[in-house]
Amino acid sequence: MKRFSRILFYLRNQKRNIALYVLFIILSIAFSLISLTMLAPFLQLLFNLEKLITVKPVFSFTAAGILNYLKYYLSYIISHSPSGKQNALAAICGIIILSVFLKNLFTYLSFRVLSPMRNYVMTKLRADLYAKILDLPIGFFTDQRKGDIISRMSNDANEIEWSVLSTLEGLITQPLTIIIYLGGLIFISAKLSLFLLVLLPLMGFIIGRVSRSLKKQSTESQEQVGVLMSILDETLTGLRIIKAFNAEKLIGGKFLSTNTTLNFIRNKMNFRRDLASPMSEFLGVIVLSIILWFGGSMVLSSNADGLDAGGFITYILLFTQIINPAKSLSTAFYSAQRGSAAIERIEEILKVPLTVNDKPGAKTLQTFNSRIEFRNVTFAYDDKVILKNINLTIEKGKTVALVGSSGAGKSTLADLVPRFHDVTGGELLIDGINIKDYTLASVRAQMGIVTQEPILFNDTIAANIALGQFDIAHDKIEDAAKVANAYDFIIQKEGGFESNIGDRGSKLSGGERQRLTIARAVLKNPPVLILDEATSSLDTESERLVQDAINKMMQNRTSIVIAHRLSTVRHADEIIVLQKGEIAERGTHDELISQHGIYRKLVDMQEVK
Repeated sequence: MKRFSRILFYLRNQKRNIALYVLFIILSIAFSLISLTMLAPFLQLLFNLEKLITVKPVFSFTAAGILNYLKYYLSYIISHSPSGKQNALAAICGIIILSVFLKNLFTYLSFRVLSPMRNYVMTKLRADLYAKILDLPIGFFTDQRKGDIISRMSNDANEIEWSVLSTLEGLITQPLTIIIYLGGLIFISAKLSLFLLVLLPLMGFIIGRVSRSLKKQSTESQEQVGVLMSILDETLTGLRIIKAFNAEKLIGGKFLSTNTTLNFIRNKMNFRRDLASPMSEFLGVIVLSIILWFGGSMVLSSNADGLDAGGFITYILLFTQIINPAKSLSTAFYSAQRGSAAIERIEEILKVPLTVNDKPGAKTLQTFNSRIEFRNVTFAYDDKVILKNINLTIEKGKTVALVGSSGAGKSTLADLVPRFHDVTGGELLIDGINIKDYTLASVRAQMGIVTQEPILFNDTIAANIALGQFDIAHDKIEDAAKVANAYDFIIQKEGGFESNIGDRGSKLSGGERQRLTIARAVLKNPPVLILDEATSSLDTESERLVQDAINKMMQNRTSIVIAHRLSTVRHADEIIVLQKGEIAERGTHDELISQHGIYRKLVDMQEVK
């Protein structure tokens, strides 16, 4: 049950509904039991297979005692009316119809209670998983396939819904059915039921042994689905390049190989799962045959401890009703094994520790007043040192540029400021206070970020500009678009600011997408700007428009600029040259040119004069 602890946790406030569900199931089984026990002994009496009881028997709380007491009243109806047999038959039919109606009524009511509980659990599970994905630090996703995470949210969640929650009914109903019917069998003949108490656990042991490997195979299956989703995501993202390099066969081969492996694993799973029902039925028939042999021998030898032919037929009839629940229970057990693998994969995400979070009693950063300071900052990831002994002060209103070759640590250093990562050594301070003493939300509220790749969402232009802000006046959105040199192209769209930009802004050009991200940062109006190579992927005309928008946005703001094109940072107040995670050079453009060092070489290569 430990593996289902999260599902049980979600059900902790559903105790009333769980109690109602169990009650309805018990009542449903009880009325089913009544309808079955009415048949054999009473029909024997009705069709003269047994003598009428004319003397009222003494009531005793045993199977034989209760049946004899009911037979007496049925005999009374038959013997005291010319049409007594028809009346007795009508009474039996009426009781059976009423019992079956009540049985199905309570079965329906149990479904009415179960369905909302099942949907509630899935809603909570998906909500918690999505909330966890939003909370996880960015570093977590560098080691994860995006397709695998999507697979856990979709395929694994669906597997839980259909393999666990859909069988929740079976995991509760079938054991209750077996227990109640078994109680009825023991009540009819305790001696004969001793065989069941030995043989039924033996059946369960055999089925459990066969299903043992199902969980492992289900885990492998879900992992392969994750790989498939990753390949599909890469294909959709890079379709232009795949076609340009005639790589359809290569990518298609990867997909086909993974798909074939998935097919093989799922076939093995299905073969083992499909074995559950026929195997449990066969084992049930073996047990039935044993009961028939020993029970029949007891009745024939008059050594049945009060069990007559009618009672024995009722006993056999009730036992046959255990076989189907046993089959359903074994199938539900197999499905639960499959679902437990999906639960574990989702639990892996939900139990990932949050390395970047608010410390208890963290204060709110109301305003940025003076400076951002790095003191002997070191950052390592997976035991690999990315930044070493960084000492840097960024005064309010100043522009600091980070330059250097790829992999030098520029983006990582900038990511420390909004706490996408936390430093592993030294301190990062804002206004003289350790950044970890502030809440995450208040730190990020002071910052605007424009990345090299424009991050846009499949929504309207206005919604993308106003991202993260509510009840923003439309004229403010327009003003931000004007500052970002985006207003002119927006109003030329058929829907203007309400135009949908497609998946990742696919309906816009590169320059238009970048100007929307700048408009987003302008509307936020943050005191600190982080610009991560915001113009490096643009053509000359788009770069000029975007750079002009950036220059407007940077006025009177503290800016951290990452740039490969050194022409865009020559007017920075300080240029930091990073090499292998350390500050190799620092100074203004003119100072670094005069040093004839790393920066000068980079400038000469780009022919910046």
